[in-house]
Amino acid sequence: MQKMVDTVLPQTVRVMFTGGFSRRYTDGVREFNVQATTVRGVLSAMDALFPGLGEHLEEETSIAIDGVIHEVVYTQKVPAGCEVFFIPRIEGG
Repeated sequence: MQKMVDTVLPQTVRVMFTGGFSRRYTDGVREFNVQATTVRGVLSAMDALFPGLGEHLEEETSIAIDGVIHEVVYTQKVPAGCEVFFIPRIEGG
């Protein structure tokens, strides 16, 4: 008899950047498919592809998941197949 083990496996989500951000940090590549279940997982996956990028994303962007802007909460779940768009923050004075 086989035992079933409940594990949460990462799923694919699409990560998207603006043109300016992608030119600065990802050699102009604007879209990526990564395996993640949370915002922290997305940041880690992007940092693995481009070391140091996770820090830039945390400091310089806001996040939209399937078109809805969210406060950055690193434990926020990202649904399978969703689009995660990093938006450069606007600074005011």
